[in-house]
Amino acid sequence: MARELDLFVPGAVFLDVIFTGLRELPRPGTEVWAPGMGSCPGGVANLAVAASRLGLSTGLGTALSTDAYGEFCHQVLSRQEGIDLSASRRVDDWHSPVTVSLAYDRDRSMITHGHPLPTGADGLVNGLPAARAAAVSLGGHNTAWVRDAGRAGMKIFADVGWDESDEWSCEALEVLPDCHAFVPNAVEAMRYTRTDSPRAALDKLTGMVPIVVVTDGGTGALAVDSASGESVSVPSVPVDALDPTGAGDVFTAGFVAGTLGGWALADRVAFANLVAALSVQHFGGSLSAPGWGDIADWWSATRQAAAGHHADSAEGGLARRYAFLDEVIPPGRAAAVHRATATIARLSDARADH
Repeated sequence: MARELDLFVPGAVFLDVIFTGLRELPRPGTEVWAPGMGSCPGGVANLAVAASRLGLSTGLGTALSTDAYGEFCHQVLSRQEGIDLSASRRVDDWHSPVTVSLAYDRDRSMITHGHPLPTGADGLVNGLPAARAAAVSLGGHNTAWVRDAGRAGMKIFADVGWDESDEWSCEALEVLPDCHAFVPNAVEAMRYTRTDSPRAALDKLTGMVPIVVVTDGGTGALAVDSASGESVSVPSVPVDALDPTGAGDVFTAGFVAGTLGGWALADRVAFANLVAALSVQHFGGSLSAPGWGDIADWWSATRQAAAGHHADSAEGGLARRYAFLDEVIPPGRAAAVHRATATIARLSDARADH
């Protein structure tokens, strides 16, 4: 019998090619040189890699082409990141989806080429494995498997993508009663609820699903647990943001890890804020996700900074908010995983040493 996964993530994997250090975006008829460039698996791989680096046994349900791009993604995901691909399959004569991202002025512009994912009638590529939790992106894909997963006892964590039609139809949210948590960003939440503030959107979504978390970038995140009645507002972690690619997926991975670990709601949201903040300090999507080694390094530096300031200072407040990390960072810091460099030239250099 196959082992039960902690998290199952179905969806499309893209090859992400990221150009960094741009001084300006190219105008028609011009050429711009980029000082830096990286490549890594993207799409749902962002969430899967982030979860795996936090120690969750993670499975990916996707199609990977046998072309060079698909082979690269397969090698990174399976060999480097240790992700279970038994619910995925390789596909001949199918072009890997590709996204080119131009990182500029702490934001990014993207160009994508792709073809429909070859899924079954339930919206999965190779069936539904046993897992404690699963992630689903609502809208645009068949999500018939969600109800079966919920009945099997999985905790379903849902998010939504940008609605290019600008209709923001509530039909996309019809699956929420079968989910455990809904984690939209503030803009998505306000568009779907026709409200004008993240708090108003949170209030309107409360009750549609047991837990609602609305992320708001540099402001932080709001969350409500309808079962307990608990409501929290957790500020973001101040960092020098370079590239927000995949930050929402890293946030979700952190929230899933905290939920499966049985943490308090405020600690789950704070941890998700932290791992998302650490990811945006580096370029790239999936491979910018922090491992426990990166988290331990941040926590050590934060405590050291707090020791040199008054208890009521910003540094002191940050240290108090994240004191729970002493209980959750795995022992054996020297063996903790660190983030890897994004490059298609070779397997990225995730290292186990400090």
